[in-house]
Amino acid sequence: MSIQIKDEIKAYYGGIAKSVTEASKSSCGCSASCCGEVSNESFLYSEEFLKGVPMEAVNASLGCANPLVLANLQKGETVLDLGSGGGIDVLIASKYVGETGRVIGLDMTDEMLELAHANLKKSGVQNVRFVKGYIEDIPLESETVDVVTSNCVINLSEDKEQALKEAYRVLKNGGRFAIADIVQLKPVSDDIMQNVQMWVGCISGALEIQAYKALLEKVGFKSVEITPVNIYTKEIVRQIADDKKLGDIYSQMDENMLDGAFAGAHVKAYK
Repeated sequence: MSIQIKDEIKAYYGGIAKSVTEASKSSCGCSASCCGEVSNESFLYSEEFLKGVPMEAVNASLGCANPLVLANLQKGETVLDLGSGGGIDVLIASKYVGETGRVIGLDMTDEMLELAHANLKKSGVQNVRFVKGYIEDIPLESETVDVVTSNCVINLSEDKEQALKEAYRVLKNGGRFAIADIVQLKPVSDDIMQNVQMWVGCISGALEIQAYKALLEKVGFKSVEITPVNIYTKEIVRQIADDKKLGDIYSQMDENMLDGAFAGAHVKAYK
């Protein structure tokens, strides 16, 4: 990942973490109604998934779908969440793997890791740890996890092949890759695909479905399934851009080209 892209991503997601932390200290308690600048992705998760998860973890989530509906987590399994942010998917996963299982959250942003540790303390969960690192260079031994999850993170990487190779490396034989990510459904202009700020906004780094599938198979994954679940109309993309303060960038783009060009998708494969 280039220094420019990496720094943009760190700055953006570090800012989200700071906003959530500051909002949680306010008298309103950071409910969805009083924290307009904080992302609230609770609509992606049913009440069952969110039960017991601190609201700060929910408000720090910038996901595109719920990857855990794919994962079929079992008691005693070890799970790795790539780009774990404030910890929402890690804390949810911890309930399904139970006391005999463990969940590891990996993130490169100091502010998100600080928020994740605070959320972990609030939750009282004992089978979770957060580590600092990059998805292209995972600081774990090979063949040590049963499931790799992630939520709208792989698309941020400039070196997706390396990130997927690393996910494959740390999985045990027979392990599952079950993530949510942004995919591209139709061609868009080079300006959109190359724009750094839209990349940080989770749009411009997306792969076409067939290219994504081919890359997963290239690094060794089998039985690859990629299913769009949240198609982004131009209205939705405009709202995303506004929420992420990218409205000026969006206004310079062709709305009709963007309409239905991207989607949040479920991606599943096996080692």
